[in-house]
Amino acid sequence: MKALILTSFGGPESFELRDVPKPVPHTGQVLVRVHATSINPLDYQVRRGDYADLVQLPAITGHDVSGVVEAVGPGVTTFAPGDEVWYTPQIFDGPGSYAEYHVAAESIVGKKPPSLSHLEAASLTLVGGTAWEALVVRATLKVGESILVHGGAGGVGHVAIQLAKAMGARVFTTVREANADFARSVGADVIVDYEKEDYVDAVLRETGGRGVDVVFDTIGGNTLSRSPEVLAQLGRVATIVDLAQPQNLVQAWGKNASYHFVFTRQNRGKLDELSALIARGQLRPHVGAVYSLADIPLAHARLESPNNGLQGKIAIAIEPSAHVVSACL
Repeated sequence: MKALILTSFGGPESFELRDVPKPVPHTGQVLVRVHATSINPLDYQVRRGDYADLVQLPAITGHDVSGVVEAVGPGVTTFAPGDEVWYTPQIFDGPGSYAEYHVAAESIVGKKPPSLSHLEAASLTLVGGTAWEALVVRATLKVGESILVHGGAGGVGHVAIQLAKAMGARVFTTVREANADFARSVGADVIVDYEKEDYVDAVLRETGGRGVDVVFDTIGGNTLSRSPEVLAQLGRVATIVDLAQPQNLVQAWGKNASYHFVFTRQNRGKLDELSALIARGQLRPHVGAVYSLADIPLAHARLESPNNGLQGKIAIAIEPSAHVVSACL
């Protein structure tokens, strides 16, 4: 099978397309022909060596799968060959999804929502699970509460907005002006153009000085230290961003705030919950660009670019029959 191999830690040029043996499913595993995967910030963090102690080179990386079951190992009862499935591979525990085939434990695999294409499904597994973990499990967002989603046009952000609306929350989000209409189209109630206005001023104005119940951080920087300025009493902060340096959180004491550092955990339950929202028309991932397996290095370079013009996710078409938009988009 064809696979994109990470041969060394570094830039996008660190990948090499190779022919490697097709994996074989063992007890409790399914073999999936990968139709699509996608690109996440986690992917380029792994590539550049942020988690070098956890990744043994050479490695197949990648963290999203949408495809079709080709074979099952002994003991598998939930799936059969021909089933369309989606899942996030177990991070740092075996090969990833940048390949034509992938083997996964039956327990982390879900049945792909029939209304989604493989490109759409592969764009949702990791970011959808991450948003669910952050908002539902950790921040316990409730009906009638308010939330500020930082980076609402991004891969996780645009899903978090939809999830928060489905949960009955009022949603604030920070985006640049070019992405305001997109953020509004996925459900944001209040748009803050962070290039023109301080989001703290905007949130306090819109809430009459009360602040929001939850802040969801997808961008980093000084977001954690400034979050208490926009939090209501007993507010919660959920972040999916690595901390480059310690931040002064003393202001959080006065708000009795709680902070949650989220690294998504794989399980079928979250995928099934997301599938239910999709079936009700409350959630749909947005694919902003599509690349081929061989062009994943270009996709990495684009996602890392500060002003990449992207909305939503970059999807990767592994199956040759999948529609591939020009890599120049």
